Amino acid sequence: MSVLIMTSLGDIVIDLYSNKCPLTCKNFLKLCKIKYYNGCLFHTVQKDFTAQTGDPTGTGAGGDSIYKFLYGEHARFFGDEIHLDLNHSKTGTVAMASGGENLNASQFYFTLRDDLEYLDGKHTVFGKIAEGFDTLTRINEAYVDAKNRPYKNIRIKQTYMLEDPFEDPPKLAEMILNASPEGKPKEEVEDDVRLEDDWVPMDEELGVKELEEVMREKEAHSSAVVLESIGDIPEAEVKPPDNVLFIRNLNPVTEDEDLHTIFSRFGTVISADVIRVVETGDSKCYAFVEFGNKEACEEAYEKMDNTLIDDRRIRVDFSQSVFKLWPQLRQKHSQKVEDRNKQHGGGEGYDMVFEGDERERRKKIHRRRSHGNKEGKRRHIDEVDDGRRRREREERDSREGEDEEDRRRRRRRSREEMRDGDRGEERLKLQRR
Repeated sequence: MSVLIMTSLGDIVIDLYSNKCPLTCKNFLKLCKIKYYNGCLFHTVQKDFTAQTGDPTGTGAGGDSIYKFLYGEHARFFGDEIHLDLNHSKTGTVAMASGGENLNASQFYFTLRDDLEYLDGKHTVFGKIAEGFDTLTRINEAYVDAKNRPYKNIRIKQTYMLEDPFEDPPKLAEMILNASPEGKPKEEVEDDVRLEDDWVPMDEELGVKELEEVMREKEAHSSAVVLESIGDIPEAEVKPPDNVLFIRNLNPVTEDEDLHTIFSRFGTVISADVIRVVETGDSKCYAFVEFGNKEACEEAYEKMDNTLIDDRRIRVDFSQSVFKLWPQLRQKHSQKVEDRNKQHGGGEGYDMVFEGDERERRKKIHRRRSHGNKEGKRRHIDEVDDGRRRREREERDSREGEDEEDRRRRRRRSREEMRDGDRGEERLKLQRR
């Protein structure tokens, strides 16, 4: 008996050993019949070893046998059917991936090289690949992560029984689907990191022109993000207004009023601004004309390009400037900030910066620091005054000490002079005698 397995990388035909492994083959065939394997991932691909599938969750930890659906939860697993003559000596051997002895359910694997005899006696070998070795080679060459999970999903798309010797149990008819389910099993655990099995590289899916257009759009978006980050434009996805024309090659003598009058014939002109040098007021020879509606702008574009104004042939194009959009975008941003403050329970201030107790705590710290600074300044002034008074006192005491010493010296000299005078008088008296 045989089963055709259609995968996202090609078809595989399996011949089953139904005579030697009837329990295992019946489980496999009936699961295929109720389309249990449709959408299952090859969740583990170990290069030159095995490729494992059959788990609807895609984790390697799920799966149920057909006997659970027929007889209940206690029959989720069934026993091993190991035969020594059914071994892992050839590439393409099909065996049950059990969680232990007699713990077979729905998961199975293909061997990806010869001579894997050390798996013999541990897993039930119940079939071999008859056709589709090229598909097996493609599975073996899949890029995988550190856990051997392919980066690009490989799925079982459909299963078809080419021959089934086992009768269907009574309950099986209720489980057989009229139409095979498509896509992922509902039990599958999502993994957004993976590429889906139908993913095709862009350069293979698109033509040269379409690919160039996509690359230009991506480059333009990247440039817009950079311009937004440095503040040159308000938003990366902003589009220039469709009612403004850019006029260049103007004569330096052309004024705003001239352009307003000329372009008013196409409709309402909101503004006509000749761009000038700030320092001198000289014209830069280009201008922007804003219309009241898009239709007037388009008509002026079609009819005014390459016309003559003040002996100059002007060139007209749609404006790519977003300068006029800044005010309204700033206003929108301010409104969002106000709404956010109200949602946070704040008042007119920016509660997002210092909210509630935090703001009050910072005010108290500021007051303490301010008070401390004032006290420190006062202490410093007092210390300076005390030092000055101390120096003045010392100088005064020094002067007073010097004055007292001078008086003593003067009194001493006076006494000495008086004594000298008395002696002189006594000598004169003696001479007279």
